Amino acid sequence: MNRTIIYSSMIGLMLLMTNCMDAKNTGKTPGSTVTADPDNAELKLPEGFSALKVADNTGRARHIAVTNKGEVYIKLNRPVDGKGILLLTDEDGDGRSDKQAGFGDYGGTGIYLNNDYLYASSNSTVYRYKLDNMQHVLNPDQPEIVVSGLIDRRQHNSKSFTLDNDGYIYINIGAYSNACQERDRTKGSPGIDPCPILEQAGGIWRFKADAIDQTYEDGIRFATGLRNVVGLDWNRQADQLFVMMHGRDQLHDLYPELYTSQESADLPSEAMYALNEGDDCGWPYMYYDQIKHKKMLAPEYGGDGKTEYDGPAIDPVLAFPGHLAPNALLFYTGTMFPEKYREGAFVAFHGSWNRAPELQEGFYVAFAPFKDGKPTGEWEIFADNFAGMQNVVSPGDAKHRPCGLAQGPDGSLFVSDDAHGTIYRIMYK
Repeated sequence: MNRTIIYSSMIGLMLLMTNCMDAKNTGKTPGSTVTADPDNAELKLPEGFSALKVADNTGRARHIAVTNKGEVYIKLNRPVDGKGILLLTDEDGDGRSDKQAGFGDYGGTGIYLNNDYLYASSNSTVYRYKLDNMQHVLNPDQPEIVVSGLIDRRQHNSKSFTLDNDGYIYINIGAYSNACQERDRTKGSPGIDPCPILEQAGGIWRFKADAIDQTYEDGIRFATGLRNVVGLDWNRQADQLFVMMHGRDQLHDLYPELYTSQESADLPSEAMYALNEGDDCGWPYMYYDQIKHKKMLAPEYGGDGKTEYDGPAIDPVLAFPGHLAPNALLFYTGTMFPEKYREGAFVAFHGSWNRAPELQEGFYVAFAPFKDGKPTGEWEIFADNFAGMQNVVSPGDAKHRPCGLAQGPDGSLFVSDDAHGTIYRIMYK
């Protein structure tokens, strides 16, 4: 046989072997490609973007995390068949899950991949699981307890969290109240001053991420005056914690003489805060009015919808309309998306429940441009039509409700839905 032919055949064989080895390492078969669903999973996206459904009917999928191989960890709000954490695997490389495994016999919201550990939370405890070099959990039945005994009084009890670059974990301890009234959500009931809830809730607590068996006494109250935070992320450019606060409810229901139903539907803002240690965001004594661009004195503490608050509360860096329920925040660090999205903030809005008689709003993923850790422009709707309808009267009518966000190793954006258990993947070109 001609030497050139022999040499070419050997090179071809080596390339084939290399492709097969690469396919084995990435979980993809030779020649496999990730393609979007023909209808982009029914989502409305900016030009150039596409989407597919990675999985469906997984359970009440809350926050998610994606491994460096593109596998998806899901934290379920309620366990399914005794499993509160799922791992979705794509073995044929088409972008859709074809294998599912579960562990963790507790419900909850938070989940986070960091170095050698997977962190996950119930409504009272944060756990961590040791990982192998494929970011698979080694001992799923033997997690370490990072922090336990966190307050769980049903209202605003999800223990969402994130980690920084210096070995700390930041955990939301939501206030078990709407506005710290003597009788919660009761017309005419005054606010308690000072609000005792703030001693152990209504803020962000910081603990060591590499220590185990911690309690409240081992942490510090990093920031206070936050009614409830489900979406939070560490901004690498600013080296700072950012959070999305759920604003208070029922201004018109509790104070019809001060607020119209339309004002109550629009107010107060769902606000984004950039936090430093010791910051106070003002709850329950104030709320932020995104229309007036002012901090307003809460009616439980003498406010009338016109009086500004003059206490020690920081301003938000961004203000969104009221009651949209921001359940996830993610700063985009990938390169797949166009330049305008890099360093920017994606926010998953779960959708409102209390805008009646107005239509419910939200049920979409929004985007706000950032540069060097600071917002640079107005926010916009990025991914829409999760609800599957234009006019949502009751939140239960929405087909899907965005809840979690995660960035894939290729820069694609993953979105979870806790109504139907759908996991979406959004790509560019």
